[in-house]
Amino acid sequence: MQQKIDQYTAEINAYRPESATDLENFRIRFLGTKGLIKDLFDEFKTVSAEEKRVLGKVLNEFKKLAEEKYTFFKEELDTHVVAEQSGADLSLPGQGFATGSRHPLSLVRKEIIEIFKKLGFIVEEGPEIEDDWHNFSALNFPEEHPARDMQDTFFVKKDATNGDIALRTHTSSVQVRMMENGKPPFRAIMPGRVYRNEAISARAHCFFHQVEGLYVDENVSFADLKQTLFYFVQELFGEGTKVRFRPSYFPFTEPSAEMDISCSICGGAGCQMCKGSGWVEILGCGMVDPNVLENCGIDASKYTGFAFGMGIERITNLKYQIKDLRLFSENDIRFLKQFKSEVI
Repeated sequence: MQQKIDQYTAEINAYRPESATDLENFRIRFLGTKGLIKDLFDEFKTVSAEEKRVLGKVLNEFKKLAEEKYTFFKEELDTHVVAEQSGADLSLPGQGFATGSRHPLSLVRKEIIEIFKKLGFIVEEGPEIEDDWHNFSALNFPEEHPARDMQDTFFVKKDATNGDIALRTHTSSVQVRMMENGKPPFRAIMPGRVYRNEAISARAHCFFHQVEGLYVDENVSFADLKQTLFYFVQELFGEGTKVRFRPSYFPFTEPSAEMDISCSICGGAGCQMCKGSGWVEILGCGMVDPNVLENCGIDASKYTGFAFGMGIERITNLKYQIKDLRLFSENDIRFLKQFKSEVI
């Protein structure tokens, strides 16, 4: 019996079917109800108990070999049939799938968030459709402020009695909601999309993305603001990036400033991006106006705070040296695929 198994094993190992009919004959010969394997099992019943201990394992392995051989060649033949019907040449090298990448704005947004997380800032988000109180009034915007005009803001509904409803013009509205619904200290950043009624050009768009930040606690000073933003710039643009603060005005901060960094494109020598000055403005900031704190139910005599806000598009322009803001929203694959090397 062992001799028969060895003979059949050699035959199976050397077997190569020439057609589906040939493979079916193989199945019938070895695996059929009247096949050789069934005969071997019938013969196995007649051997001594001592031989059964040895031949039982050998016989099972032989059966498994025959079944695997049949399955392998059946799948191979089925694949060839499908290929012939489809006209595909399976001998040709395969075409790999194109790998995707994150949008450059998403990459920069994530990097900004990670930097501020190291300083203990959490992420807060809010609605993109806001009422007048959260978007304007609570932030110290006077009634005659130009931001309330139709030519500057997309209004969903004008209602002099109950307050206007508009697409938010900044993510400062999230700061108001956070301060209204909590108690100091606050340390958070607010990334999100905002909308302004502006003509679309290489330098402006009717929608863009912001990251704003807020820190409110006892004894918060302008020095804390400067050091926080200086650390952010060094982390994002690299050590050696110069920073300067210029006095400015915002309704919701006092004192207020705009922060410039040395142009990363020309190294401060002067170019089109920095308009020949060597400096690029990247954000506005300042100490939270006491009126804003009081509007949100926070004791301005006990707490102080700072706030800042930046456009993600502006940061991305500098980081990747992109000169046309419209590229971010046109979904041109030739532009987007340049960021394949970035981590997804």
